[in-house]
Amino acid sequence: MPYDLTKRLVVGLSSSALFDLQDSDEIFRSKGEDIYRYYQREKQDEPLAKGVAFPFVRRLLKLNELRPEDPPVEVILLSRNDPDTGLRVMNSIEHYGLGMTRAVFLQGKSPYIYIPAFDIELFLSANYQDVRQAVLAGYPAGQILKGDITDDTDDLELRIAFDFDGVIADDEAEGIYQNSGQLADFHTHESELVNVPHNPGPLKKFLQRISDIQKLESKKENEDPTYSPMLKVSIVTARNAPSHKRVINTMRVWDISVNEAFFMGGVEKSKVLNILKPHMFFDDQKLHLKPSSSILPSVHIPFGVANEDKAS
Repeated sequence: MPYDLTKRLVVGLSSSALFDLQDSDEIFRSKGEDIYRYYQREKQDEPLAKGVAFPFVRRLLKLNELRPEDPPVEVILLSRNDPDTGLRVMNSIEHYGLGMTRAVFLQGKSPYIYIPAFDIELFLSANYQDVRQAVLAGYPAGQILKGDITDDTDDLELRIAFDFDGVIADDEAEGIYQNSGQLADFHTHESELVNVPHNPGPLKKFLQRISDIQKLESKKENEDPTYSPMLKVSIVTARNAPSHKRVINTMRVWDISVNEAFFMGGVEKSKVLNILKPHMFFDDQKLHLKPSSSILPSVHIPFGVANEDKAS
């Protein structure tokens, strides 16, 4: 029987998202492929340092303990390395005890074209061009931003935070504001359509899978009162009243519940994020990510009107 990925949350990520490849990349750029290959072979048993996405991925995979016989999460490596130079990455995955067994090595080619082959609902990479190509092709992808991230192994929660427009929902409402420049026009539009669900954005399916896993956790908690749910999901959006109503109504129609919502109304998001301390925050605008991305894992979703004609 083929292994069915369609009933799981599938995340694809590059080695640059999972590990710190700064030294390796510098050698490749400055000394060429042959020296790079020699370098990786010499160090293939030396684990790579943890990257920005590592704390997020480690906790995500731990959710498989909810249902070991039919794990709800699959994480697949999609790498620009070839199999030879990629061996160090796979050895590092094994060293850290990450439950990742599937990998794709493409010898310099962009991996985004294989997103549908593995039913991937989120692709993470530090390579902006790979991510941008994926988003333009209609795939759910985000660029991991650089940061000095530590993994607190005593912290068992997995906290995920999302912007709403251009991330969970599409950019329809964002386009109203971008075109007119008037917040009043945005609020009027959202009030008129308050009971009309938003169209899905690039990470809607990913959030839907996360919500499904939260339901598994709720079931387990009901069966075992000693169980403490791991997942904590938040929306952190620049919206405020009255445009908050359409967000809530949309989530109801989608049957997605979140633990917390912050309707910031233009207040700097980092003020909340620095307290919330998510293991990943997704936003379609880098100006909302930069204030905290140096210390909090942050992902830019280069989707929609807010990212037209913009480069990394």
